[in-house]
Amino acid sequence: MVSLRCKIIVQQELDRIGIPYLSVNLGSVETESSIPCDQMEELKESLKRVGLEILEDKKNILIDKIKLAINELVQSREDATRVNYSDFISEKLDYDYTYLSNIFSEVEGITIQQYLIALKIERVKEFLLYDELSITEISDRMNYSSVSHLSNQFKKVTGLSPSSFYQSKK
Repeated sequence: MVSLRCKIIVQQELDRIGIPYLSVNLGSVETESSIPCDQMEELKESLKRVGLEILEDKKNILIDKIKLAINELVQSREDATRVNYSDFISEKLDYDYTYLSNIFSEVEGITIQQYLIALKIERVKEFLLYDELSITEISDRMNYSSVSHLSNQFKKVTGLSPSSFYQSKK
């Protein structure tokens, strides 16, 4: 819902400023031609007022695409987490995984795997708080090799075991 709202805001601002565009998607806008500097500045300012920004640096754009792909993988309820994440990201973005991994680490200061683990743990927290799944079911759904592996990773990231986290949020 948020992404649809953002898309509509971007379209409205493009229309208001008079910038012709071919498409507006999450994270990208395809224009008919290059945007004059004065219109680009006006667009940047108007989007900034509503909490959006234009990413012009190709590395940052690529990092955002990596994050979107990882988020898609983690949020999916269709066993997408069973997919090898490096293959998934590489195929989705059509880049060599080593290249993506190096850029991600350089810009973000953490590895793609660390980012993935953090997102998975956030998803596990959601399951613990809002779903009626057992820790075994959560472990299976999130593609952990065992409940023990999930618990160890959860404790490493949060400082609590999954059951302690669950009890503290009741």
